[in-house]
Amino acid sequence: MAPTKRKGDLAERKVAAHLAELGYRIAFPFGEDWNYDLILIRGEKFERVQVKHATSDGHVIPVRCSSSSLTNGKVRRIKRYTAEMVDWIAVYDSTTALCVYVPASMLGQGRRQVSIRLTPTMNGQRALTHHAIQFRTPELDGSLI
Repeated sequence: MAPTKRKGDLAERKVAAHLAELGYRIAFPFGEDWNYDLILIRGEKFERVQVKHATSDGHVIPVRCSSSSLTNGKVRRIKRYTAEMVDWIAVYDSTTALCVYVPASMLGQGRRQVSIRLTPTMNGQRALTHHAIQFRTPELDGSLI
């Protein structure tokens, strides 16, 4: 199994365990041809969750909002996630062992990346920064961000 696949599998297990600890029910779609990795069940509502593995620098978690299809080690296609495809992008950061949840409302028409701050900016900037504390649970609808 490729190292990238192992990281993805680890992230899926960590996010699933975290969601279960928070009291959510989860389900896994069958097969590999889905735009999401797991299903968060909130009451009677099913929400699609794409899971990503990240390695932060201790200050910022880079959240990739896309996936690449490879053929013979070459990128064949890049898929950028939108709200039509997923409801959340969940990220497991292996540096801090944190899970963060980015609502699809932040993805627009297919952003490449969202940066989630673990520490304040060095210059004190507050506008257009996203702090990890806002993303610790899948509860935001994006209106607070």
